Amino acid sequence: MRNFFGSMQWAFFILANIVVIPVSVGYAFGLSLPEIATLLQRTFFVIGVTSLLQGLFGHKLPLNESPAGLWWSLFLIYAGVVGAGDAEASTVLRSLEMGILIAGILIILLSVFRLMEPIKKLFTPLVTGTYMILLVSQLAGPFTEGILGIGYLTEGFDGKVAVLSLVILIFAVVLAKSRSAIFSSYSVLFSLAFGWILFAIFGVTKPLDVGTTSWISVPMPFAWGSPTFDLGIVIVSIFTTFLLLTNLVASADVVSKVVGQKEKVDYNRSGFVMGINHIIAACFSVVGSVPIAAVAGFISTTKVKEKLPYIIGSAAILVMSFFPVIMTFLASLPVPVGYATLFLSISSLAGIGINALRNTLDDVHSPSIISLSLMAGFGLMAVPYAALKHLPDALTSLISNGLVVGVIICITLEQIFKATQRKQANKQEENQAGA
Repeated sequence: MRNFFGSMQWAFFILANIVVIPVSVGYAFGLSLPEIATLLQRTFFVIGVTSLLQGLFGHKLPLNESPAGLWWSLFLIYAGVVGAGDAEASTVLRSLEMGILIAGILIILLSVFRLMEPIKKLFTPLVTGTYMILLVSQLAGPFTEGILGIGYLTEGFDGKVAVLSLVILIFAVVLAKSRSAIFSSYSVLFSLAFGWILFAIFGVTKPLDVGTTSWISVPMPFAWGSPTFDLGIVIVSIFTTFLLLTNLVASADVVSKVVGQKEKVDYNRSGFVMGINHIIAACFSVVGSVPIAAVAGFISTTKVKEKLPYIIGSAAILVMSFFPVIMTFLASLPVPVGYATLFLSISSLAGIGINALRNTLDDVHSPSIISLSLMAGFGLMAVPYAALKHLPDALTSLISNGLVVGVIICITLEQIFKATQRKQANKQEENQAGA
């Protein structure tokens, strides 16, 4: 029974984290409702397959895949190019397929030549803690807007949706903090069900009617056409690849600590699987995926640390992709319900980050590194994208992402200070030896 409820909770957690991105990409590129529905189907299929591959053969953690925020932002950037009339949607989508395909090949090469461990060494508690705080800060805006109903039924604030979302949020917090093991362990599942029913009772659900008549269908590869080469997109994709690897290392590192896994994560192996996953994503014309750090908050909240429920939940997502009717029903989950239910899980990541940083404050340079990294990251998050649109695409994709820039600054400063300290220590040893 525990595995059954745990598996359902994992399935709903994965679903809640993947529905929004394909739908938003579809609308951004002007796809029709049937095209968006098939994009959802392919996304469910790819996420189910890639989560199983990582869980069984890669990092071997209860750490699911989800469409990567970096790829998502890249899709939306080029959707703006299409919207401005500077390119055809079909051409850009096929070029993005090529970018994800090249990223997968590059990740495999880095893993084969065992270059993942050097990347792992860069992610000290200082970097991981900074990463977690910046991640929560970047997600705070979309989550708050979602709970307030902004962009759900109306473009602006929706009072009824906001009140109902707040009720669901309180309900989720109460369950998560309950002394009952059943309620606390399955708080996400119960909260999603409660919220969905509550929204239905008050008439604020928004069913996704795609007009499908088939009961079973198989996701089709290269739905956007065969990949095409675009130098600008390829360059940005290569740069994105290195950032995604840091995301993999940080997410796996945090989740392995949360579940208390004693076996060391093989980052070369998990990187190799990540490369395969990107190739699969490119072949099925979806946004590239990456393990998400938010799983750490989910596990901390639900206390479900076993891998079996995760495997079954991932398999359930895969099976769902073959049933359009089920997909249509599940995709109708009100977005504010998902945001309200996962709000506590996401916010708990900040606590994980603070605990990681707390252990680094003995170093005299740590406060300065933390402050500069957070200040730069927070500052760039506040810069409107419109102010950067005149810059080259590669530079825009970097500067517009405060999370990435903040982490890069943190890694760079820490390595500089460490190199300086090593140099000073070696000099002192030489002086003592000479004396």
